[in-house]
Amino acid sequence: MVEAAALTTEVDFKHNAKFEGMDYHALNAMLNLYDENGKIQFDADKRAAREYFLQHVNQNTVFFHSLKERLDYLVEKEYYEGAVIEKYPFEFIERLNDFAYGKKFRFETFLGAFKYYTSYTLKTFDGKRYLERFEDRVVMTALALADGDQDLAWNLVEEIISGRFQPATPTFLNAGKAQRGELVSCFLLRIEDNMESIARGINSALQLSKRGGGVALLLSNIREAGAPIKQIENQSSGIIPVMKLLEDSFSYANQLGARQGAGAVYLSAHHPDIMKFLDTKRENADEKIRIKTLSLGVVVPDITFELAKNDEDMYLFSPYDVERVYGVPFGDISVTEKYREMVDDPRIKKTKINARKFFQTLAEIQFESGYPYIMFEDTVNKANPIKGRINMSNLCSEILQVNTPTTLNEDLSYDQIGKDISCNLGSLNIALAMDSPNLGQTVETSIRALTAVSDQSHIRSVRSIEDGNDKSHAIGLGQMNLHGYLARERVYYGSEEGVDFTNIYFYTVLFHALRASNRLAIERGVAFEGFEDSKYASGEFFDKYTEQAWVPKTVKVKEMFAAHHIPTQDDWRELKASIQQHGIYNQNLQAVPPTGSISYINNSTSSIHPIASKVEIRKEGKLGRVYYPAPFMTNDNLDYYQDAYEIGYEKVIDTYAAATQHVDQGLSLTLFFKDTATTRDINKAQIYAWRKGIKTIYYIRLRQMALEGTDIDQCVSCTL
Repeated sequence: MVEAAALTTEVDFKHNAKFEGMDYHALNAMLNLYDENGKIQFDADKRAAREYFLQHVNQNTVFFHSLKERLDYLVEKEYYEGAVIEKYPFEFIERLNDFAYGKKFRFETFLGAFKYYTSYTLKTFDGKRYLERFEDRVVMTALALADGDQDLAWNLVEEIISGRFQPATPTFLNAGKAQRGELVSCFLLRIEDNMESIARGINSALQLSKRGGGVALLLSNIREAGAPIKQIENQSSGIIPVMKLLEDSFSYANQLGARQGAGAVYLSAHHPDIMKFLDTKRENADEKIRIKTLSLGVVVPDITFELAKNDEDMYLFSPYDVERVYGVPFGDISVTEKYREMVDDPRIKKTKINARKFFQTLAEIQFESGYPYIMFEDTVNKANPIKGRINMSNLCSEILQVNTPTTLNEDLSYDQIGKDISCNLGSLNIALAMDSPNLGQTVETSIRALTAVSDQSHIRSVRSIEDGNDKSHAIGLGQMNLHGYLARERVYYGSEEGVDFTNIYFYTVLFHALRASNRLAIERGVAFEGFEDSKYASGEFFDKYTEQAWVPKTVKVKEMFAAHHIPTQDDWRELKASIQQHGIYNQNLQAVPPTGSISYINNSTSSIHPIASKVEIRKEGKLGRVYYPAPFMTNDNLDYYQDAYEIGYEKVIDTYAAATQHVDQGLSLTLFFKDTATTRDINKAQIYAWRKGIKTIYYIRLRQMALEGTDIDQCVSCTL
């Protein structure tokens, strides 16, 4: 039997008499109060985590006499999926369980423990008692993802319990449970310019939202308001009614009441409805068009910036006419390449607005609402190693994959099933990955875990999602805790050393990720569909790595990588040869999401952006305000924890630009501005990001918004 007394020491702390008799919530709140010496009271938060176990967790946990009794009970009562456990000898599960508990895991903060027990652990069906501790969830996740592979299960427990790798929320929450949602974070769907596709898109959004995933949809192909239908002029209602239908759909499919469904829509900057699209987020928008909960994204090509630079008008093109003339949907056209040609073509109906006015409006809406996200279309597609066009992103703007259209028959059966996109995500903790005795092994185990998420996901209700996932095996290995690690190492975020580290770290991770995917292709005897037409197969992808040496530029970063091998040009040449011969299993490998909940349980700073405050304030349901100290922060290193508003957007963009060049998909980039910022400042940041090769911009945050707590109300499906 597991002794309850042994479970009360979840957090080590220094004894302090002044903490005696306080409950965990009051102790956590002391983080917001300096002590008599003007110091932050970090010990109070560690004590809060301990008291949370003593006062709440232990009293509400179901205990069992043995592991076998526990597993038998959970399978019999349909809490655990018996098929997962049956793939392993019980003796192995017992050793794996002992291994996990032997690691003596401790939550570093109260919020980490609270988040885990509130949002992740298995509870009784009435929701009142806990059936798992953190170690149990780790073991079950590893068993489920490893699918009978004992070596992989062992390695997964090692990487997760150590904190080096953390599966995304849907995976960590659901793996191995009998009553569960999907393992996938979010989905991307394209809609074509016909009623059948629009209806199918709305139905797919309902089905995917019901299963717990956020959904982004491409609207660029839909004809504008006033366009003809069956040659009758002024018949189309445009995209706004479609947006309203989607917003209502996400509100209805609210994931068993646990949270609202989450959706986003993307539109080309050169779609005739673009200004109406932006107006839906104005504070004073008419209720008939106002979009309250749906997220907006704008796809901006290079030509739009060039027109603004020259103070020219920008033409907006009818998707109906573009598809009629070119034979492909508007979203699959490069507006930059075809712009002058389409302007001169009398067959294409067009309207015009001032390009600078467009960017001014974009900044105004972002100033008011934080939206829209921006995808720099040509930057994305120049970096894309896969044949085809990327025309949208997801709810958090880090997924950038090629899609293809689905066509339907008159009876709504499939004519041709296209490729839509699943987000199979998980993240490395940069600080702990750098502490790994074998960084390559850590990356490879993570790639295999995410591949398992892809292999085990079958969304049969949306065939284009299932087919796209089955053909591409695409995954997104993310990163978090960059600021925490840099501060721990006494490096300022955005400094020369900080950017140098970011460059070499992502460079090294890319090598290991590609090598792991190549090994999967060799083991399974198959590469992703379309590999032969990719820049990997041609060898073009590897040119920048074989033709120049990538080494640290600063002494500090050389020291930081002293324990790790940085891939050489010869390493790349060898890997290139193997990939050209055998392929890689995963069409896409990396994407950096805006990690939320998993950052707290993993004690990480979110994603790779700087902290928003040294001690973050969150609102957690009935508990109210909860405080979270930045990881590795002490009273002696506070200077290295400048917040994002102090650091400024240039250093944040410089850091993201260093990482972007080694990431095949995107990085969720939030830009932070002081309350003195103007729309002109936002425009300057957009231009700076575009020039630096940034692929997407997620939210715009103003400091006064953060003080009101709105900085924590982010995308619930993709903020992992």
